[in-house]
Amino acid sequence: MDLNDYQLRAGTTEQDPGPGPEKVTVALLGLAGETGSLLTLYKKWLRDGDAYQIIQQRISEELGDVLWYVAAIARKAGLELSQVAEQNLQKVSERWLPSQDVGLLDDSAPLNEQLPRCFIAEFRASGQSKNQRTEIFIDGAKCGSTLTDNSYEGDDYRYHDILHLSFAAILGWSPVFRALLHRKRKSDPLTDEVEDGGRAVAIEEGLSALIFNYARHHSLLKGVSRLDWPLLRTCYEMSSHLEVSRRSLFDWECAILKAFELWRQLQANNGGIVECNLLNRTMLYRAPEHTGLR
Repeated sequence: MDLNDYQLRAGTTEQDPGPGPEKVTVALLGLAGETGSLLTLYKKWLRDGDAYQIIQQRISEELGDVLWYVAAIARKAGLELSQVAEQNLQKVSERWLPSQDVGLLDDSAPLNEQLPRCFIAEFRASGQSKNQRTEIFIDGAKCGSTLTDNSYEGDDYRYHDILHLSFAAILGWSPVFRALLHRKRKSDPLTDEVEDGGRAVAIEEGLSALIFNYARHHSLLKGVSRLDWPLLRTCYEMSSHLEVSRRSLFDWECAILKAFELWRQLQANNGGIVECNLLNRTMLYRAPEHTGLR
């Protein structure tokens, strides 16, 4: 049955018709009640097991009541069920499936303005205890400034560039890394301003700090295989006007989890080497060739 047709026909049986927030209250309470009935049914199923032979029929009945109230709420809010269903499918697809767009975001740029497709990043540690510093070398050349934790207490934030590298490798996007490598797309002034400019850099740095703060309270994501929806939604919404919006929440999750998998290895070994490949979206870690601090 067509969802909109169901919504229309279900509306003919409604005893409290009409739009408006005050009319939604009864439908919301009804939905809560029917959800409770479904839970009670499940409790009986858990208790009686296969002896509760009518379970499938009862579940169908309760789900039908839930659907009726969902249709009523949508109708009172001026929404069509088909629209709600379509938007939900888009939402869950973005959350649980990789983006269908497999091309790299800067494919159309001149070669010297593209992010390198394959490169080796080396994180070299130096200094003592609380004053440790990290230098990053890309294919043997130093990249950016020497980094510290910029914190009263050491928290290894000096490794945060691994997030930028993961954004580049997994998402094909990193205005910060692009700027460090002098790969800004200056041949296209508008792209250079919007995608590679100061605002995009600030957004990426802000997201990095936000993600690190989240990870810091979750053991740097050790043993974590799924990230909270609000964190991923914030990443998407903050960058929604940029080219990286072509990547799904699933892609963001993959990039973040991979970054902290590598971060923990860098932390444990006082640095190391990361082989990055944008073409197949992979990052491989190798222990540093010299483990002693310099």
